[in-house]
Amino acid sequence: MSRPGAESTDQGEPLESLDAAVERVVFQSEESGWAVLRVSREDAPVSTAVGRLHGLQPGERVRLTGSWQEDRKYGKQFRVVSYLSLLPETLTGIRRYLGSGLVPGIGPVMAERLVEKFGLETLEVIENQPEKLGRVRGIGPKRSRQIQQSWREQRAVRDAMVFLQSHGLPASQALRICRTYGESAVQLVKQNPFRLAEDVFGIGFSTADRIADSLGIPHDAPQRAEAGLLFALTQAADQGNVFLPRDRLIESAGELLSVDTTTLAQVVEALIERHALVAAAATPDAAIYLPALHAAEVGIAERLCRLLAAEPAGPAIDVERALAWVEGRQQLRLADFQRQAVRSALTHKVLVITGGPGTGKTTLVRSLVRIFEAKRLRLSLCAPTGRAAKRLGETTGEPAKTIHRLLEFDPRRGGFQRGADAPLETDVVIVDESSMVDTLLAHQLLLAIPDGARLILVGDVDQLASVGPGKVLEQLIRSERLPVTRLTEIFRQAEESRIVMNAHRIHRGEMPELSGQKGSDFFFFHREDPEEVVQTLLHLVTERIPRGFGIDPFDDLQVLTPMRRGQLGAENLNLELQRLLNPAGRSVDGVRRIRSGDRVMQIRNNYDLEVFNGDVGRVARIVEKDKEIEVTFDGRAVRYAFADQDELALAYACSVHKSQGSEYPCVVMPVHTQHYVMLQRNLLYTAVTRAAKLLILVGDRRALGLAVRNDRQQDRHTRLAELLRAWP
Repeated sequence: MSRPGAESTDQGEPLESLDAAVERVVFQSEESGWAVLRVSREDAPVSTAVGRLHGLQPGERVRLTGSWQEDRKYGKQFRVVSYLSLLPETLTGIRRYLGSGLVPGIGPVMAERLVEKFGLETLEVIENQPEKLGRVRGIGPKRSRQIQQSWREQRAVRDAMVFLQSHGLPASQALRICRTYGESAVQLVKQNPFRLAEDVFGIGFSTADRIADSLGIPHDAPQRAEAGLLFALTQAADQGNVFLPRDRLIESAGELLSVDTTTLAQVVEALIERHALVAAAATPDAAIYLPALHAAEVGIAERLCRLLAAEPAGPAIDVERALAWVEGRQQLRLADFQRQAVRSALTHKVLVITGGPGTGKTTLVRSLVRIFEAKRLRLSLCAPTGRAAKRLGETTGEPAKTIHRLLEFDPRRGGFQRGADAPLETDVVIVDESSMVDTLLAHQLLLAIPDGARLILVGDVDQLASVGPGKVLEQLIRSERLPVTRLTEIFRQAEESRIVMNAHRIHRGEMPELSGQKGSDFFFFHREDPEEVVQTLLHLVTERIPRGFGIDPFDDLQVLTPMRRGQLGAENLNLELQRLLNPAGRSVDGVRRIRSGDRVMQIRNNYDLEVFNGDVGRVARIVEKDKEIEVTFDGRAVRYAFADQDELALAYACSVHKSQGSEYPCVVMPVHTQHYVMLQRNLLYTAVTRAAKLLILVGDRRALGLAVRNDRQQDRHTRLAELLRAWP
C-alpha cells in the first residue's frame, strides 16, 4: 500500500520509483513524521531520502516515489511524495530490521537467534505462527506474548498511518489519532469519522468532515447532521455558552453543514429522543443543552438550595464576640463594611463576597479563617488555578489547593474521587478567584460539599468571565437568592497605588491617570505605529524594567495582550521575546519552537499529567534519547512526549483571558487599535488588576479610550439565575 507524504513536488520534475533498503535513520520527528534516511539500491551508491517517512527502520525494504532534487547544503536528495513498505527478504535485512528495536522483546542478539532458527521465514513465523517462537532459546511464554503483542501493535499503527494519510491527514494528526485509539484506529474512524472532533485534541469538525467525505459518507447523511449539531453546541460551549436557543442552534449548524433547516430540526428532535441533547422546553426558542452542561446547571441550583436549607456544622458562633476576638488577635480594626461581611459569613450557610482591588478582600478572608480555626471547624481553601491557590495559601497562612486537587481528580479512574458519594470532610469551603469557575467545575465542587458545610465564594465579578461555559459568579449574584457582600470602599493604603486607583477609574468608565511620576507603579508610553509599539515593549521587557526595577523578565514579568494573532498578538510577541530572552536555548528539530529554558503555558487540561489550562512552567531540558520535553511547574517536573508538545505554548506573552486567576509583580500590555474588536472595559480592567507592583501600557490614547468607553460584554446563554429563582 502506498503511503502519501504531506509534501508534494511542485517544481514539475517527473516522478520516479526506487526500490531501496533502509541503511540508517539519520533523523526522524515523532511529531511531524519528517525523516532523513540513508538508503541503498542495487548497482547504485548509498543515497539520501527525505520526506514524511514515519516509522521506517534499518533493514526495511521500501518502494519510494518522488523526484531527485539538489539541496544547497546537503547535496542530491530524493524527495519522497509517497512510499510503500516492503518487508525485508534477505537474511541480513531481516536481522537488521528486527535488531533495530522496532519490536520490544527483540534486540540484536535475539534477532540473530530468530534468523538462525527460522531463516527467511522469520517474519512469517512472527506474523502467522507465533506459537513457534518458544522453540528459540531465551523466549519463554511471557516474552513470546510480548513479542506477539508488540508486533500486532506495530503493524496496526503502521497500517493506520497509511490509511489516515491516504485520506489527507498530516503525519502529526495521524499519529495523534493512533495514540488515542490504538489498534482500533482504522475501525473506529471508518465507523464514525466525526468522533475525531470530540476525541482527538487538535482535530476539528472540518477535518473530520473532510475524512468522512473521502470515505464516501453522503453530504446529507443523518450521522453528518447529528455530528454537526453536536459540534455547534460544543463550539458554543467553547465560546462560553451553556446552551443555545433551538433556532440559533439550527441556524449555526446549517451554516456549518449547508443542510436545510427542516432536516436539521428533525435531527434535533431525534437527538433529544435519544437523550443525546436536552431541551428545556418544546418551544422554538427553547434552550438546547449538551447533557453534561444541563445536568451541571440544574445541579448547581439544586445543591445551592440544599446547602442554604441545611443546618450549619459545628458549634454556634457569637458573632460580636468573634469580631472583637479576631480584631484583637490580628491587632487591627476592621472597617465597618468588613465587619458586616464577617457577620454575613458567620450567620449564613452560603455567602458571595465580591470587590475590586484594594477593597480588603484578603484581610476579610484572613479574619474569617482565624475565626473558623478558633471554633475548630475543618477548613478547605481552594482556587481554580495553581497560582491563585498558592497566593491564597500565602495570604491566609493555611494550606490551599486547586479545586481539582481538592476534589482528588484521578486520571487513572477518569474522574473526581470526591463527590456526592464521597463528600469532602470539611465544615467550611472558601473559594478564591471564583469568577473563574465555570459551570462544570462549579457543579463538581458543589456535589462534594456536605450539606452542613458553609460555602464562601470570593471574587471580582467585574473581571472577565470564566474561560469555560457559564458566568457562575455573576449569575449567583443576579439571582438574588444568595446573600452577597459587595466591597466598594478602597482602603487608604491602597489609594497610594495608581494601579488600584486606575483600575477603579476604568471600572467606572473614566480614563486612567496617565501622567507618570517617579515612584509610580503605573506608566503609559504613547506609541501610534505598531512597529514602534513592539520595539518599545521589547526594550522595556528585556532591558529597561530589569535594569530600573530589578524585575526578572522570566519569573516576575508577564506581557499581556488582547489577542493571539497579529503583530501585537501573543504569538508574534512570544517569538520576539524568545529571540531576545532565550537566544541560546537548546532546541531539537521536530520540537516546534520550544527551547530549553523557555517559559511555557499549558493550553488544555491534561488530567494524566495533572497540569491544567493556564498553568505556566519552564522548560528544564529536552531529552533527545527519550524524545521528551521536561517542564517544571512550581517545582514539579512533568515530562511530555514530543508528539504532545502542541499542548504547550510559549508564555512570555499571553492573552488577558489566559491570565485570569494569576497575579504578577509586573505586567506590560500593548493597547492599540489593531486590537479593535477586543478593546473592552472589562478586558482592560482584568489586565490592570493582574499587576501587583508595576503596570506599563504601551500604545495610543485613542485605543485606550475606546476600551474604557466600551462596556459591551458578550452575552452568554445561561439560565442559572433563572433556575435559582425558580427553585422551591
